Amino acid sequence: FGTQINEKLLLETADYLADSELKKAGYEYIVIDDGWTEQERDENGRLVPNREKFPHGIKYIADYIHSKGLKMGIYSCCGTLTCGGYPGSYDHEYIDAKTFAEWGIDYLKYDFCYHTGTLEGKIFYRRMGAALANCGRDIVFSACSWGMEETQEWVKTTGAHLFRSTHDIHNSWESIKSITQQQTRLLPYNGHGCFNDMDMLVVGMNPDSFIDSERGTHGCSLTEYRTHFAIWCMYGSPLMIGCDIRTLSEEAKAILTNARALAINQDRAYSQLYRLTLDRGPEDALVVARILENGDFAVGVFNLMDGDYRFVVGFDEMGITTHSGKTPVLTEVFTGEKAQLTNRTLNVNVEGHGCRLYRCKLVEQ
Repeated sequence: FGTQINEKLLLETADYLADSELKKAGYEYIVIDDGWTEQERDENGRLVPNREKFPHGIKYIADYIHSKGLKMGIYSCCGTLTCGGYPGSYDHEYIDAKTFAEWGIDYLKYDFCYHTGTLEGKIFYRRMGAALANCGRDIVFSACSWGMEETQEWVKTTGAHLFRSTHDIHNSWESIKSITQQQTRLLPYNGHGCFNDMDMLVVGMNPDSFIDSERGTHGCSLTEYRTHFAIWCMYGSPLMIGCDIRTLSEEAKAILTNARALAINQDRAYSQLYRLTLDRGPEDALVVARILENGDFAVGVFNLMDGDYRFVVGFDEMGITTHSGKTPVLTEVFTGEKAQLTNRTLNVNVEGHGCRLYRCKLVEQ
């Protein structure tokens, strides 16, 4: 939507989400992005909701969203202005945090535009982190600094619960692939307490959506959307739908509500993901794994290349040796089919831009 947001849109979205399969699957936050304020603060230094877009104010919307069993998020920026040119929170961190708490806000996305060059990024985020910790309400703190100034090295000192470590996503395969490549180098920087946010999901976006028209991209195929979702689930990214859920296709909805994929994403162990070594395989033939809370494994096989590729995957690197007395049984997340192994090896052909996402259970031989 960009900055084309208003009260009617948010209330309709809340109505739709509250009665949808999306809520049952676990999606529960409705978050306003940039463009919700007037151009000036009031005489007391407080942010003022745009009177035309939000005639009843933000608290009215938050109360309505809460009445639906949902939570509300809002946007601000660490600089003097937001990315869209509205008032930022620089030197107003405490009054803004208090205002958000009074309105009943549950989540804050905090952007990185128009910040002064006199302070390091970590100081801006520590300031808002301290303000939120003292505002009298539990508010999820999302640090959106796009990985600038090596965000991953200092973000846990700010009180943030999640952080952006790469650039904004576009509704295109090229963008999904680029973020995946960057995130694969950031695998150690994730886990309980501060989750690595790979940016919103573009699954189901229409070609004429804001993110497409602004950036000149043309959307993705269902195969590419499925791979996108599988990577975000496997990598443990927070999941936030970026499209208009009121017009979501059944095919896209099926991807976003896949219970097996969501179970991997939400696994409570949150063990670190690692890449498996493929002998002499290309860089964009990606196989990753992590152990789950109940002792199962999640295994992601991702073909980031344009053409088909045959993957040959063994299990010794995962600690499942021939001496373990265990046999791996793999179930593909999207089809429910059992994978056929040959000599304890997975041999699978994956189409270009495609994936196979497995849950691997160990059974007695």
